[in-house]
Amino acid sequence: MMAKALGARVFATAGSDEKCNACKALGAEVVINYRTQDFVEIIKAETKGGADVILDMVGGSYIPRNIAAAARDGRIVSIAFLEGSKAEVDFMPIMLKRLTLTGSTLRIRPVAEKAAICRALEAQIWPHIEKGNIRPQIFARFALEKAADAHRLLESSTHIGKILLIP
Repeated sequence: MMAKALGARVFATAGSDEKCNACKALGAEVVINYRTQDFVEIIKAETKGGADVILDMVGGSYIPRNIAAAARDGRIVSIAFLEGSKAEVDFMPIMLKRLTLTGSTLRIRPVAEKAAICRALEAQIWPHIEKGNIRPQIFARFALEKAADAHRLLESSTHIGKILLIP
């Protein structure tokens, strides 16, 4: 929703048709079921060359596939490693496409950097939240004493949206 609100073409991948439909409803232009479709082929065909920015939460075997799906001068940003942080990578396509591979996390940043990020979000994103263009997707709420149930739901990967624990 943030990328769409800021004017980007948004492509999304999901592991079920239900989740793909949810991504489409939230504004993704192209949605790819990664269990039944090849996201590299689809992104290359839909963009006539590749994605300018890829936000990767998977890592592992997706790293070389992301490199293949990236456009010339594209950026790949790793924010998690659900499949692991190691991969065998051919660096030639990175050089030939002039790609930038980077990573980001908030946890280890100093408080001053986190505050600067908050100010930027307030300036650039908060107006879209106020207009309703960006809204949280809450799937379920659990009382804190039901945290184990919430965790089981999270592990099932059947949810679409956030799972909240309520004190």
